[in-house]
Amino acid sequence: MAEDPTAGELRRFVLEAQPLRGQWVRLGPAWQELRACRSYPPVVASLLGEAATAAVLLAATLKFEGTLTLQFAGSGRVRLLVAQCSDRFQLRAVAHHDLNASEAVGFATLVGTGRLVVTVQSEPSGANYQGIVPLEGANLAACLERYFEGSEQLPTRLMLAADGARAGGLLLQKLPSATVGGEGSGALLQQAWEDLSSGLDSLSPEQLLSAAAEDSLRRVFGAHDCRVFGITPVHFACRCSQERVSNLVRSLGEEEARAALASEGALTVTCEFCGRDYRYDAVDIAQLFAPDGRVQPPPGGYN
Repeated sequence: MAEDPTAGELRRFVLEAQPLRGQWVRLGPAWQELRACRSYPPVVASLLGEAATAAVLLAATLKFEGTLTLQFAGSGRVRLLVAQCSDRFQLRAVAHHDLNASEAVGFATLVGTGRLVVTVQSEPSGANYQGIVPLEGANLAACLERYFEGSEQLPTRLMLAADGARAGGLLLQKLPSATVGGEGSGALLQQAWEDLSSGLDSLSPEQLLSAAAEDSLRRVFGAHDCRVFGITPVHFACRCSQERVSNLVRSLGEEEARAALASEGALTVTCEFCGRDYRYDAVDIAQLFAPDGRVQPPPGGYN
């Protein structure tokens, strides 16, 4: 697959001789497009970039049709953060905070105490799987390593980084078959795991964000034989739509919708992920709550 210059890119890899796998991801224009939807202080933007990258890495470990959502709400300065990635690697994310542009605080102050929740929603069945861990660790990568240990029982290492132009990450993981084999194979596996963990620790955030995938992975793998697969594009894409917003307005109830009309002259719903406005006037609201339940688009389209 040819590289798409408008997208981020995901590269999967496996070790040929050991049951170890992983993913490398770099978000360039896709991250810049996501960031352009809202203005964030640098420390919040970095955390959001790490979370968006992590959502892509976690989605890449699964075979599913639907959406993976990484979310935390805590007592820190970032009150809520949500990052979503679909099985087609369409990405969106948003954070709510109370920092000003000049503040620089650490991870513990940003998140406070709370829970990290990973939800996988299957579109064909509508079923949800959810894993929850405390927001405990030196950084988001450490929290997610704990998630994999507790919820997936898969030894996992992560590195995440983000700046104003790029976001990136690398995930290493032992496969379930890693427990199979004799004492000798177990020792070889453990040595390979330690080698790769050391290689990951040797990467700097700048190397992760600037070096090509093959160069970063070569540093991590060392002498181990690794197969790196082709590029999977990652795009910023919001899931908001007229249908979703209209259903939201209907869930509020006709009385509340008409009260908003009386107060403002129109009901405007703004998507918090992408900033798109959906505007409904009195005619639209009448159609929305018509007995036949049919939803018509606002005249003139969307603002």
